Amino acid sequence: MKDQVMIITGAAMGLGYAAAEALAKKGAKLVLVDYNEKALKEAEEKLKSTYQVEILSVTADVSKEEQVKNYVEETVTKFGKIDGFYNNAGIEGKQAGLTDYDLDIFKKVIDINLMGVYYGMRYVIPVMQKQKFGRIVNVASVGGIRGVVNQTPYVASKHAVSGMTKNAGLEYGKDGILTNAIAPGAILTPMVAEAFKQVNPDDPKVAEAEYAKRNPTKALGDPKDVGSLVAFLLSKENGYVNGQTIAIDGGESNMYGNPE
Repeated sequence: MKDQVMIITGAAMGLGYAAAEALAKKGAKLVLVDYNEKALKEAEEKLKSTYQVEILSVTADVSKEEQVKNYVEETVTKFGKIDGFYNNAGIEGKQAGLTDYDLDIFKKVIDINLMGVYYGMRYVIPVMQKQKFGRIVNVASVGGIRGVVNQTPYVASKHAVSGMTKNAGLEYGKDGILTNAIAPGAILTPMVAEAFKQVNPDDPKVAEAEYAKRNPTKALGDPKDVGSLVAFLLSKENGYVNGQTIAIDGGESNMYGNPE
């Protein structure tokens, strides 16, 4: 992936940072996007200390259309192209029943998880069309292929991401642009760790262990596994996978119910 230009949103930590590492190893040029300026700078410094990688960092809130437009324009100004786009930034919201959910938090989840992904594609795709080449990976989560109790806006937003991915694959495959989504399960990122804190504030590790027991692998996932999958889907090695939502959850989404 030498000299390939890759944008990663939500790049400062979790699955975004894992993908940045996987892409840096392959020689890609990186555009790191995150709303947390301090964490973004730390991520850039860490990557540069480990890999010989050219990086542009842009602080942005993906729920703000003008800020999304800006990170795309800054990328093109610096690098002249966009080969791959990891449309990753997202939030979980909070744990609450459907009829009790705080409406302001509901709208925030939709603005970031749905509109943020849409804005990204809206401004990246025209650049890729001019190139007649591009690879996009959206993040749908297993919440985009099944229900998750007490996370209605998260599930709604991630199902929508999966649907947009299918449409983008249909509409822009002819332009050499392949669009896919990944559906990570319980990968132990900071966001997932925070969810376990909500489930069991007194001992989140107990909640982690209980969740892992339900998985066919009896374990939680590693962000590096997701990074490797993303790197493949964003590369030229991927020549025909398009419009798919690919689960990376140890097989848990294939199970009926919650067996011990």
